[in-house]
Amino acid sequence: MAINRREFLSATLTTITAASVLGSRFSFAATQHRAEHIGVQLYTVRDAMQQDMDGTLAKVAAIGYKEVELAGFTMDGGKILYFTHSPEDLKASLDRHGLTAISTHVNYASLSPENFPKVIEVSKMLGHRYIVNPWIDDDIRKQPDGWKQAAATFNRAGEMSKKSGIQFAYHNHWFEWFPVNGKLPYDILLKETDPNLVKMEMDLCWITIAGQDPVKYFNLYPGRFPLVHVKDMKKLPKVTGSGNQDFGDSLDDMTEVGSGVIDWKRIFAHADKAGIKYYIVEHDKPKSPFDSIKTSYQYMKALRF
Repeated sequence: MAINRREFLSATLTTITAASVLGSRFSFAATQHRAEHIGVQLYTVRDAMQQDMDGTLAKVAAIGYKEVELAGFTMDGGKILYFTHSPEDLKASLDRHGLTAISTHVNYASLSPENFPKVIEVSKMLGHRYIVNPWIDDDIRKQPDGWKQAAATFNRAGEMSKKSGIQFAYHNHWFEWFPVNGKLPYDILLKETDPNLVKMEMDLCWITIAGQDPVKYFNLYPGRFPLVHVKDMKKLPKVTGSGNQDFGDSLDDMTEVGSGVIDWKRIFAHADKAGIKYYIVEHDKPKSPFDSIKTSYQYMKALRF
């Protein structure tokens, strides 16, 4: 049946409008990003790991996690344990539940030339992509050039691990943003370490508590932050850079990711510039650890930025 010119133009305009609307929706969806790799720091479920490692990892996998970061590292006489378990037993359990231990936290003493080769050997066996130091001992930090000493240690460790195909990184707390001799320790580490040898696992909660902006560092040091710790606060506490602090154990306002005051969309909108590859959920003192990591996982899984 023939149609007149007015009907033809009306039908064509409707088609074009519909296509434009659909196109804009698809374009909007295409510009949104999501966290591709959501891991969990096993420190969050540390008590359960001590009591029942295999059962704990089974629960972690059932929530949906595919990647984990190890804690509970100890070294005694060259023997390495994780939550009192041998690396071999841990590896078997990870494999059984389809989990990959992308990274591990190891203490500062383990970075010595005597100890670090063993750390690298075990890390290769466990399949780590990153070895992370999460804490610089007080007696090192309090020395006049303590932060430069730490940077030199990190460069050496980073060179050793790089040769084995593993990236070295440092995890911050909040004391890195309290000036030492007029300089911020975090800035010292970034400037004194080789960016190819030493990356940063930025704890986005601690830097926020310190009153600093993660995005500022993403812009200043693009690509330097392949790992981030993702944890939230109901309100930000007042902190100082002096005195003995437990860095988390006494903070009762920590909460599940997405339930607090940190603007995750704003931060993660700069993920590409930061170089973020892994988003690692953590809660230092959860009332119900498995409920906590499930809530945080579901939020991160649904988040678009």
